[in-house]
Amino acid sequence: MHFHKEIKPIVTFSLFFLVPIFFLIFHFQTSFNPLTFLHPFFESKANLENDFCDYSDGKWVWDASFDGWYTEKCRFLDPGFQCRKNGRNDTRFLHWRWKPHGCDLPQFNAKEMLERSRNKRIVFVGDSIGRNQWESFVCMLSSNISNPSNIYEQFGNPISKHRGFLSMVFKDYNLTVEYYRAPQIVVVDRFPPRNMSFGVMRGAIRVDKLPRFASRWAGADVLVLNSGHWWNIDKTLKLGHYFQVGQAINETMDIKEAFQRSMDTIKSWALNNPKFSKSHIFLRSYAPSHFINGTWETHGTCAFESDPYDDTKNFQPESWTNQIVASTIKDMRNHGMRASVLNVTYMTEFRKDGHPSAHREPGMPPRAPEDCSHWCLPGVPDAWNELLYANLLSFGSDEATTL
Repeated sequence: MHFHKEIKPIVTFSLFFLVPIFFLIFHFQTSFNPLTFLHPFFESKANLENDFCDYSDGKWVWDASFDGWYTEKCRFLDPGFQCRKNGRNDTRFLHWRWKPHGCDLPQFNAKEMLERSRNKRIVFVGDSIGRNQWESFVCMLSSNISNPSNIYEQFGNPISKHRGFLSMVFKDYNLTVEYYRAPQIVVVDRFPPRNMSFGVMRGAIRVDKLPRFASRWAGADVLVLNSGHWWNIDKTLKLGHYFQVGQAINETMDIKEAFQRSMDTIKSWALNNPKFSKSHIFLRSYAPSHFINGTWETHGTCAFESDPYDDTKNFQPESWTNQIVASTIKDMRNHGMRASVLNVTYMTEFRKDGHPSAHREPGMPPRAPEDCSHWCLPGVPDAWNELLYANLLSFGSDEATTL
């Protein structure tokens, strides 16, 4: 599966033959290969977010009248995501709206979302890109709350807390919107360096074990998980973090197998937990970075980018994690779970203009790497949450006041 585009499974007999021909022509005319986009569930509707519209397939359109669902004054934003406050002068990145092909994306309505979420829990789990999305979602909802004191962190923690979890309470609706930091979703044990036969070991990624606070994820009415940015050789094996199954270190397991094992752990846990019987579970696809002429470690840049890409020729190769995410969701749905991919990869790949770049949190040293992974807020993660909102509406379209 390639998450840059999804092909809808409802086709006529003639279109079934025409589509491959079109793809073959397109393949030889561009470096961006749509042959890899073919949906693995072509024969059924099992993985579509919506029977009539693939919200993830579209384009960015300019809207001069739109500049976000909230402003940087939202008190739940990390300083590192407040790009204009940190010196970014251009505002063009705020005026792009995502437009799906062939249908309309429902306009986000904070009041309706809050009403549908009354007495519920919405939980985000993942890395700092997931936190980016969580902060966006909290700010989008808070735009409809007139009394700021009616939104607060459940345990009195400041928004600056970056370990463990944060739980924002929307008092008027008895709603909590929670974020749990788990960059690789599974447990990562860190310890002093150990000399092993296969190298120096500094940690163990326990692919068959979830963090202790995973018990708090259970029972969420909406659970949005993400991973991917930490599943690479630089943040695992090169750091001396090897993979563990049970009590044994597996020094030969590669990253792809380890990620598959981790997704299997999530799937098994969810399928065997009765608290998820009525939950909506999303695995968010990989959100591309846009380092040009380098990487985070080698001073790649995304400075002075003020517009999205206008075509796909500069797109990066698809993240292999997306295929495993798609397969995991398919298995969960085949077992009767309300599970979906929140497919943001294709839409996000265009947005080279949306990163903090050099406009990072105050106090960063002059030679600090540019941030071309995270996102300015307001910004691109708001569109991810518009897709989340649209999918929840499609799931609960026959229910007036619930998700």
